[in-house]
Amino acid sequence: MKKVIIGAIASGSGSNFEAIVQACETGILNRKAEVKVLICNKVGAFCMERAKNHNIPYVLIESDKHLDKPREIFDQLMIDVFKKYQCELIVLVGYMRFVSPKFIETFKGKVMNIHPALLPSFKGMHAHEDALAYGVKVSGVTVHFVDSNEDHGPIILQKCVPVYDSDTKDSLASRILEWEHKIFPKAIDLFCDNKLHIEGRIVRINGEVTL
Repeated sequence: MKKVIIGAIASGSGSNFEAIVQACETGILNRKAEVKVLICNKVGAFCMERAKNHNIPYVLIESDKHLDKPREIFDQLMIDVFKKYQCELIVLVGYMRFVSPKFIETFKGKVMNIHPALLPSFKGMHAHEDALAYGVKVSGVTVHFVDSNEDHGPIILQKCVPVYDSDTKDSLASRILEWEHKIFPKAIDLFCDNKLHIEGRIVRINGEVTL
């Protein structure tokens, strides 16, 4: 069976990157997928150390040096890297920027993101704070395909996580993160098995899914 070649983009610690790599090496993605390259846009981000520890090539493309240029110019640099490594699936693992329509069109239906809330609720960078401030009793995690709007594309998988009265931003984030590390590899697993079919903004999944 031919492995699906994955390219990853991260801005920070890269714990979801690590979870996907481990799933490829010894977990549910073993024999199905391989992470070939990581792109990072922030100097000093720990995700690059994770890539180094797994002997995965990484490329630093500093977004701060391209702030005065159109987003498409920056994204073309990433596109060139992913094409060089023949990537078939792109995963955003804590990438703190939008990707341009040019990027999405280049890898149409093959770009996934993870968000620490039950979309469409609590989009953006402060999902945990927003969930606590709103007083919800349930939050969670969403894996979705990426489109040109923030945290908006077709939803692949979601997992509910309870919110307790005693929760802080950090305690809720920690509990949700545990599920992030499980649900993202599972979504990739479904992609590798060709079980995901996009119809408009609905993702049809062939077969049952167990998380």
